[in-house]
Amino acid sequence: MKISVMGCGWLGFPLAQQLLIDGHEVMGSTRSEEKYQLLKKNGITPFRISIPEDFPECQSSRFWRSETLFLNIPPERGKNNGKNSYSQKIEAVRDVLESSDSEIGRVIFASSTSVYPSSEGYYTEDDTEPGNCSRPSGESILEAETILQNSEAFDTTILRFGGLYGYERHPVHYMAGRTGISGPYKPVNLIHQDDCIRIVRTLLKQEVRNGVYNAVSDGHPPRKTLYQSAARHFGVTPPQFDSDSESINRVISNKKLKEELEFTFTYPNPLDHTG
Repeated sequence: MKISVMGCGWLGFPLAQQLLIDGHEVMGSTRSEEKYQLLKKNGITPFRISIPEDFPECQSSRFWRSETLFLNIPPERGKNNGKNSYSQKIEAVRDVLESSDSEIGRVIFASSTSVYPSSEGYYTEDDTEPGNCSRPSGESILEAETILQNSEAFDTTILRFGGLYGYERHPVHYMAGRTGISGPYKPVNLIHQDDCIRIVRTLLKQEVRNGVYNAVSDGHPPRKTLYQSAARHFGVTPPQFDSDSESINRVISNKKLKEELEFTFTYPNPLDHTG
């Protein structure tokens, strides 16, 4: 099939490469000339698209002539990262998808587990509520989910990814050498890049066109155990935790993903593979 990948970064680019191997025709969007050339070099049909600056001029682009869109544009960090600005980006994409120029009938949206509360609990796909997300970015992403799901012009599948790791990307790099970190026994909710890609491929193969799924690996080791182990693996200064601080038991459930898609993880526990 023809698949468009909007946002060819750390996850979108290797996904596009794998989809090419699977035999699909793949188109990818980027904002940079360097990435444009990289996509082209790897056989991915490249498009320069900035949101919402290039809208609506880009709606006649061949990028929108595919069957499926993998939408992977998280809220940007910085002073301009307001809730409204991110909503405007998602609304701009939705408007193009609803136009007569688009042939896309299915959207797979890369969401985040930040849509869940930060308080203690065992969270399933039904446990979201506006105003109760763990971070401001979660509020923006939750609103984006609603914008896409409310459209009748295309089907939307939501993948709420946990913290992403794999191939030298690991959260320990942001924590190396830090001291007095709270919540040493707080469980982590992570997922390896390979499993992210396999989940998207599974959705495509099974023709899943609607639904919300938590994409988080089985294992939820304590932060202290994981990050100190990862620090040894990567050869960085281990972070030090405040053992007397409270550790909130917050776990994101992947039960629905595993049962409905019959999915098994290549890396079920972040402790099994820290690279």
